[in-house]
Amino acid sequence: MITENAREFGAALADGGVLIGLDPGTKTVGVATCDAGWRFATAGKTLPRGKFGPLRASLETILAQRSAKGFVLGLPRNMDGSEGPRAQATRALARNLEQAFALPVLLWDERLSTVGAERAMIDQDMSRARRAERIDSHAAAVILQCAIDALAQDGLD
Repeated sequence: MITENAREFGAALADGGVLIGLDPGTKTVGVATCDAGWRFATAGKTLPRGKFGPLRASLETILAQRSAKGFVLGLPRNMDGSEGPRAQATRALARNLEQAFALPVLLWDERLSTVGAERAMIDQDMSRARRAERIDSHAAAVILQCAIDALAQDGLD
């Protein structure tokens, strides 16, 4: 199942579970994970973006280590809400993930996630070089945190 609806995604994961957040860029994919109770997202690795095979292998390892139950992908929309080539590539990645792992995939609007991640790292007094290394995984954590906050809110209804 691939969806942009947090409620639908949450219903598919009624028992919760660890989620993997991904911020797919043109050169790298930022990875983050959250706890099974959907409280805290944590930045993880930054993986090279290229053919799906090597990315799949890296994600298989993370899935096995964390027993993850689903994916949250940052969907890069333009500020006016329209979608361009990067959004199309993200949707293709979502289809590949669903086929490869048979896990639910939530596409999450990622507008301004990188900006938010960079501001947080600057607030932590992180050097420019260190920020460059970690920006994608921190953006993935911002995306994942926004999604699990929405999932938790839906659970309170």
